Amino acid sequence: MTAYGDSTQASTMPAAPGRITNPILSGFHPDSSALQVGGDYYIATSTFEWWPCVDIYHSTDLVNWQWVAAPLNRTTQVNLRGNYNSGSIWAPHLSYKNGLFYLVYTDVKSWYPFKDTLNYVITAPSIEGPWGDPVLVTASGFDPALFHDDDGRSYFLNMLFDWRLERPGFAGTVIQEFDTDSMSLVGERKHFYQGTSLGVCEGPQILKKDGYYYLLCAAGGTGWMHAATVARSRSLDGPWEDSPYFPLMTTRDNPTAPLQKSGHCCFLRSGDEWYVTQICARPLTERGYCTLGRETAIQRIEWSEDGWPHLANGTICPDLTVPAPAASQSVVQLTDRSEHIDFAAGKPLPPSLKTLRAPLIAEAAADSSAQTDAAVASDASCAAVAPRLGDVVASSSQSQTISANYPCETPDYSLVARPGWLRLYGKQSLASLDKQTLFARRWEAFDFDAETLLDFTPKNFQQLAGLILFYDTDDWIYAYVTFDDEQSDQRILRVVRHDRTGTVYGSDPVALDADTPVRLKVEVRRDKARFFWAAAPANSADAVDGSDAVDTALDWQPLGGDQPADHISDDYVEETHKGYCAFTGAMVGICSQDMDAHTSHADFRYFDYREIH
Repeated sequence: MTAYGDSTQASTMPAAPGRITNPILSGFHPDSSALQVGGDYYIATSTFEWWPCVDIYHSTDLVNWQWVAAPLNRTTQVNLRGNYNSGSIWAPHLSYKNGLFYLVYTDVKSWYPFKDTLNYVITAPSIEGPWGDPVLVTASGFDPALFHDDDGRSYFLNMLFDWRLERPGFAGTVIQEFDTDSMSLVGERKHFYQGTSLGVCEGPQILKKDGYYYLLCAAGGTGWMHAATVARSRSLDGPWEDSPYFPLMTTRDNPTAPLQKSGHCCFLRSGDEWYVTQICARPLTERGYCTLGRETAIQRIEWSEDGWPHLANGTICPDLTVPAPAASQSVVQLTDRSEHIDFAAGKPLPPSLKTLRAPLIAEAAADSSAQTDAAVASDASCAAVAPRLGDVVASSSQSQTISANYPCETPDYSLVARPGWLRLYGKQSLASLDKQTLFARRWEAFDFDAETLLDFTPKNFQQLAGLILFYDTDDWIYAYVTFDDEQSDQRILRVVRHDRTGTVYGSDPVALDADTPVRLKVEVRRDKARFFWAAAPANSADAVDGSDAVDTALDWQPLGGDQPADHISDDYVEETHKGYCAFTGAMVGICSQDMDAHTSHADFRYFDYREIH
């Protein structure tokens, strides 16, 4: 086990040395943008409505990747509150010029019939930051990229969206010179590439090699018809010639290939060896549900004698395993992402835990200056309950300065109110597109267990807390504790399931002893999930030293029967709600709601995620 923040992650499942097993980023990691700077490689992926935004991973060997940064981590940079499901942060693109990292991305605010696609750029001297405040570049489409030419000039490109009913919405690719000093567009916008017969041209990226500009685009849409295409030109003004290796990659006509939905590629070079990163998805059945969402894989490519890239395997279908670079032949790939988060550690929450649309505000220690300042607010209606604008309320990877848009907010969680426990203050419901008191991490394996110890004393039926499988606000399965004020007049435990077809209970209510902690567990096995509960030992409420951590000898009791884990997927959402965006992936986490007065709290001792291999 290796330390990771205040958690531990297992690293025990090696692949064969000299081979890379795909995906290299398992679970919800779509739209990869790959960048090489010296001997370092970076991948940035889309995060949509999850906070903090844009996850960046680092590698020195193309085999193992470690999280290093989430550049959009301040409310002064981005506001996602109210954004629709699967909107927000799309398709980031990383580049590097003159000692600065550049990140461009889209904040998608609306979907249909118009698209409000706000394209921004931010910079940093180091991949770990500090990342600056965003500069708005354009809103003409999405999937932006920056290309830095070898003459010192830079160019901004993106797909163009055309809302007019008589036109195709995906209207090709546009390019315009970008001044990196003023951080603004200059000159004239040019519509320079329309796309191919596959349609839906998006995700444009340019590589310059041997006097040619190579344009790499995604095509066909990000589902089963997804593909990657290449065109080239001697000049950015064209003309552009489509590759005879057409498409570069797809599984559109190969439904049994293990890596489906393949496309949206990005070039990477390791010495004289070349690769592309790609989107992929692994369905549970042929063209079935993909619970892990769109993931990131890597493929080896070669260049033909006349200068065209193609997959090294001689086909257009990606491989499940590929050769590692020559310099990485002895590197062993680590493929188990199990993680135990012990809230007694007294350290910041790990970056694997994400929140929805906004940071959760941490409660500061009673003797901290931030907590003292919190009692003095400029608005009398907020006095003694909220920090002032700009106050930092805790030192944590999830902590934030208070946004000018929401100056009267109270803390959402605490690691100090009850030492050894994470306290979640119940607030908005699971339907909220504003902000929820929820921490969740990606599913990164088809089979896993997740477990927590919960201490919660609700006073009415509108107060809930528990363990959740979550896709978005319209698709989740929740094992929760609440108060039954009609039948039993006591705490109960139950499962409820919600999707776009309706809301149903997944179990009968289980009466709980008064005021004692309860352990909750979910076992996910491919398309099925089953919840369990166990009475906690009598001393669990007082334990802070880790002695109450995961106990495999507990007498676990089933909570209902099998639940449809495969419904927590892009494909199920799209199937049950035609025309609905579903671009993220399955998450598992802990949460608390108080739809009454926002006065309740729930305490969690640990959160455990164990992959089954």
